[in-house]
Amino acid sequence: MPAFKKILIANRGEIALRILRACQAMGIRTVAVHSTVDRNLKHVGMADESVCIGPAPAADSYLNVPAIIAAMEVTDAEAVHPGYGFLAENADFAERIEESGFTFIGPKAETIRLMGDKVSAINAMQKAGVPCVPGSNGPLDDDDRRTQRLADEIGYPVLIKAAAGGGGRGMRVVHNPFDLIKSIQLTRQEAKAGFGDDTVYMEKYLQNPRHVEIQVLSDSHGNAVHLGERDCSMQRRHQKVIEEAPAPGITPEQREKIGTICTEACKRIGYRGAGTFEFLFENGEFYFIEMNTRIQVEHPVTEMITGVDLIRAQILVAAGEPLPFSQDDIRFTGHAIECRINAEDPEKFLPQPGTIDAFHAPGGPGVRVDSHIYDGYTVPPNYDSMIGKLICHGETRDDAMARMRVALNEMVLTGVKTNIPLHLDLLDDSGFKQGGTNIHYLEKLLGRSSA
Repeated sequence: MPAFKKILIANRGEIALRILRACQAMGIRTVAVHSTVDRNLKHVGMADESVCIGPAPAADSYLNVPAIIAAMEVTDAEAVHPGYGFLAENADFAERIEESGFTFIGPKAETIRLMGDKVSAINAMQKAGVPCVPGSNGPLDDDDRRTQRLADEIGYPVLIKAAAGGGGRGMRVVHNPFDLIKSIQLTRQEAKAGFGDDTVYMEKYLQNPRHVEIQVLSDSHGNAVHLGERDCSMQRRHQKVIEEAPAPGITPEQREKIGTICTEACKRIGYRGAGTFEFLFENGEFYFIEMNTRIQVEHPVTEMITGVDLIRAQILVAAGEPLPFSQDDIRFTGHAIECRINAEDPEKFLPQPGTIDAFHAPGGPGVRVDSHIYDGYTVPPNYDSMIGKLICHGETRDDAMARMRVALNEMVLTGVKTNIPLHLDLLDDSGFKQGGTNIHYLEKLLGRSSA
């Protein structure tokens, strides 16, 4: 018997299609909810049932909790998969789903709240023995003298961060004591306006870190495993552009040490489902920054090197089943790289909505394309510009990069501009080819190019 008889997919685009495929493979019926502008999405046509939940603006459709719950009620769906973005890390949504008698495919609401607040997350991780960035270990108060002393102890530069922030928003770097208090005030104002919460905290600003994250899976029976690390350092404005697994230069011993710390932390906080511990990595040390309590955009690179279907695992765990494997069963094979394909100007990075005239997906050994687009599909202006992901796997990192070059050149996508030229340039960049670049590398590279 399948884990659930029917699952509602509360998302759109490539992740909605990815979830639908996993459900179909498991013999689970699906319900696709969509906005008026998304009625022609690929997964909507493939789902067993579909329900329009509102107009194009996300606030009126994909963030419309009463409409989603109503859709679950009228279709007799048993569970909801939130994907990533939208309501995926909304504790109130998870709570209302469970209170309505349905299953939320993800962590418990209290866990989402715990890890969604950066301050409480850091406190919880410190208690669990997870290494954290030196900082205020709590919210900053109105005692300016105390704050100045704290910054002096941490050492400049420091980073002021909104507790409710995310996606690169709600952060400000301070290089000297003269700008500290004013920067805190500005960050508080922005946090209040953007997140409805003006709580901010301080931590050491690491100057040349890499972004390395650990994928975990945990069930409700006290079992937890890690599936290795991903390097997501190639970023622009805190948004990931290329991801890869394993991370260049991370030793098996380092992987096992930090992976074990993360799985033990999962057990301590009673974590359920798939999650990602995000770290800054500098001088051989890991520093926890946050935990994402959902599936990640870049999950395919982990699937490619481990053979584990993360969406399937999410569904099984949500249904109350134990993990079907232990840590000893996890094997890491080869190297995988993912390029996010965005409908955007490759130089100015402005979104490029419009109609796709022609689309041809590349293929061949080790090539995977996760995308919802097709010939004649219209990219709407209402949502994120990502229209697909190209993932390539090889025995070595060089093999994966070689396959990625071939696949990017083979991909045909006309009618809208994309960032494919940027990806081709990056694959030929000496720093990226060497591996191990820091999170500031791409910004500086683009700055030099524009100059």
